[in-house]
Amino acid sequence: MPKPLLLALLLCTAACTPKFERPNLTVVGIEMRSGNFVQQNLRVKLNIQNPNDRALPVRGLHASLSVEGEPIAEGQNDRPFIVPAKGDVDFDVLITANMALALLKLANKMDLHADSIDYDVSGAANIDLPFLRALPFHQTGSLSLKGMQ
Repeated sequence: MPKPLLLALLLCTAACTPKFERPNLTVVGIEMRSGNFVQQNLRVKLNIQNPNDRALPVRGLHASLSVEGEPIAEGQNDRPFIVPAKGDVDFDVLITANMALALLKLANKMDLHADSIDYDVSGAANIDLPFLRALPFHQTGSLSLKGMQ
């Protein structure tokens, strides 16, 4: 293939490829649903914001939760949903945890009269697009211990 023709083909391909901005995924909240000393069920509410001109089809999502650096929970959402173009969607991931270690960390923080305890939520959303298969996320934060001491 002649070089000018190859260059023209590459330029056309680059111009025809739609511009895609990476969606933003954030943790909106974490809520204890049920549990006992051995096992707890938590609901992690997430939000995906889609800045693109095309809808974002999500096939599912998996997530893990750490407290004070210790992994305590994992879960997933296998229910597909669509994030509209230039829109956002809140959705829940139910995770199961063994909070015994987290409770020890919590007790230690309370003994030290700390105001909060740190958490970390990470994972990935499975996207049904040819150029984006997984959308990883990672968010840290802290939960207030005021009123618990």
